[in-house]
Amino acid sequence: MSRKISKVFNQSGVIPYRVNNGKVEILLITTRNFQHWVIPKGDIPNGMSPPDSAAKEAWEEAGVIGQVDANELGTYKYRKRGKSYQVKTYLLAVDMLSEDYPEASQRKRQWVEVTKAIRWVKFNSLKRILKGFFQVESQFCAFRC
Repeated sequence: MSRKISKVFNQSGVIPYRVNNGKVEILLITTRNFQHWVIPKGDIPNGMSPPDSAAKEAWEEAGVIGQVDANELGTYKYRKRGKSYQVKTYLLAVDMLSEDYPEASQRKRQWVEVTKAIRWVKFNSLKRILKGFFQVESQFCAFRC
């Protein structure tokens, strides 16, 4: 018997963050149907690097501009409409938050502390990435806060 090989679509996304009163906060966005909290992510266009694509998605989906750390933070997988996706994630230090951006009317966004972000996001593999981020938050803040 032959096994059907399913294609995995590669995407990239960012975990947008800021430091507010000494605490790291993450900007989460909703899916277009407002049912789940996620991070900005999307397909990687030909000729664009995953970090650059992730920065583009951050602008389109969340209205944020900032510096993407080129070091991959982790990868998570999910399924949507029968397709499999693999998302490379990167940190994005938010420099600017705009009220006017391409998907402003299609999503909600919310700044939350890391522990709340872990509870709110849908995918367990993304929760693990955020937990890893949270565990190194004190070291992270020593360098960036």
